[in-house]
Amino acid sequence: MNDFDWSDLDVRLLQLLVAVVEASSITGAAQKLGVTQSAVSHQLDKLRAITGDALFVKSGRGIVATARAGELAVQARELLRQLQGFAQSDTFDPARWQTTLTIAANDFQRDVLLPGLAQALRAQAPGVALRIIPSDVPSLEMLRDGVCDIAISPRPPEGSDIVQKRLFEDRYCVYYDAGVRDAPGNLADYLAADHITVVYEPRRTLHLDRTLESQGLRRRFAVMVPGFAGVPAFLRGSPLLATAPSLLHQGCLRGFAQAEVPTPCPTLPMYLIWHRRHQQDAAHRWLRERIESLVPTLLGGPG
Repeated sequence: MNDFDWSDLDVRLLQLLVAVVEASSITGAAQKLGVTQSAVSHQLDKLRAITGDALFVKSGRGIVATARAGELAVQARELLRQLQGFAQSDTFDPARWQTTLTIAANDFQRDVLLPGLAQALRAQAPGVALRIIPSDVPSLEMLRDGVCDIAISPRPPEGSDIVQKRLFEDRYCVYYDAGVRDAPGNLADYLAADHITVVYEPRRTLHLDRTLESQGLRRRFAVMVPGFAGVPAFLRGSPLLATAPSLLHQGCLRGFAQAEVPTPCPTLPMYLIWHRRHQQDAAHRWLRERIESLVPTLLGGPG
């Protein structure tokens, strides 16, 4: 007979479930929670008795969550958020905030925007750890299921429960190694050159290239990498051209020469995206305000 019921649940069990799901390891969860492995195992046995599910099964040298554990972890994250909001006073104090923030962002927005956020967190909310995951094209489920707290992307998903705010708009420019070659003099030179480009998995090309192809223009690609961070190693010392967001001159493409793209290009808007359940949350509002405060400096204005 099951000696446990739902009333045996407490915050520590919810935190434990989320920690083991995220770490896929009892050892990793124990380290994150600051307890022993045996304590985690004991509490997992209690959770199994309450839920009537194995929750985790062995896979190779590690463990994986069952489908039921994955569903429960989503609910547990939401319950923990609600409990945190219940305990917070009307005046939010970031210095007392203890959490791990998960932000979904691809390498462009990650490299130009999020280092500044990490610096702000260290100064104003030292108890907050920043976790960054790839966003690809953000999905509704990513935000609804609590996979991330916020997403930063040029392609926000559409949903009545999803909120978006435009952060900034960038433009494309041509990067090249001035020690090896000159800037393309015209469109013919541009199209005749060999290019390096970004192709996200599974084989999703840049919106730039889809736009150019719709105009009957096709670049010749010598190298394709899975993100902008891979461009510099192939661009340096080569005659290749790379067409990339202009703000990357502050990041991974610092030091390369720049030129205008010799044909009209689409702009690159960037959006802050979150689920409506966070709209009035004081901590989440503070986070959004910190991210927005980084934009003027990023664009060359006063901070």
